[in-house]
Amino acid sequence: MPQFFNQAQLSYNGSVINSNIAAGELVETLSVTKTAVADSYSRSDNVTYVVSIVNSGTAAFSSVTVTDDLGGYIYGGETLYPLSYMEGSLRVYVNGVLTAAPGVSAGPPLSVTGINVPAGGNVIIVYEAAITAFAPLEAGSEIVNNVTVFGGGIAVPITASETVSADVSPALTVTKTIEPAAVTENGTVTYSFLIQNTGNTATAATDDVTLSDTFDPILENITVAYDGEVLTEGVDYTYDELTGAFSTVPGRLEVPAATFVRDDNTGAWIITPGVGILTVSGTI
Repeated sequence: MPQFFNQAQLSYNGSVINSNIAAGELVETLSVTKTAVADSYSRSDNVTYVVSIVNSGTAAFSSVTVTDDLGGYIYGGETLYPLSYMEGSLRVYVNGVLTAAPGVSAGPPLSVTGINVPAGGNVIIVYEAAITAFAPLEAGSEIVNNVTVFGGGIAVPITASETVSADVSPALTVTKTIEPAAVTENGTVTYSFLIQNTGNTATAATDDVTLSDTFDPILENITVAYDGEVLTEGVDYTYDELTGAFSTVPGRLEVPAATFVRDDNTGAWIITPGVGILTVSGTI
């Protein structure tokens, strides 16, 4: 509990006499906690936060303000925000009942005004924040953001913080192209599959990455390569010339992790995906 101290002065005839220092203890009746629904994030995520304010006292608190610093940090002399409030996402529950949304300023930082906390009751505030280009994504990175509750008769602002960590996993996408686009009968065609990894971790054999396709029209006498290395049927992939069904052996395709470089001018993180290219050539 916060302590406070006070000392009086008595003056007379040009003299000043100090009293003893009296000490007191401020009993707080409000408490606040902040929790993220998920404990990790990636570039494409929204993070949902739950702020809980509990009033254990016998008097209500009116016109309370709640702010969230959205993880702001100093870089290059400026404050950068790894989180951005999602407009319209805020919900306020008083003693479990959804109430009309109070005043909200997206900031950054986020500010919510006009919160009323009933005596012996609680307020739950739920909102979403998007991950911005200023959020670090490398393994071991994290976002720490703080919420502060003040005003409305609160003697000393109260705070709570929450930490979410960068998701440690691959994040894959695949793009398929065909060359040539116009193929004559009995001609040769090549399908290329560009696999990109925007995650901070390379895929491993245990991830069981598998690429499957059914070629229509069916290809004959196929040649398969991954990153320029010729693959072997039955060892690296399977193919059925009767149905056109193709599949790599689970775990055969390994894709490197992305790299992350910070723009010195803006402070934004630039992602360069890790890449793997699978090609399948055959006769139609």
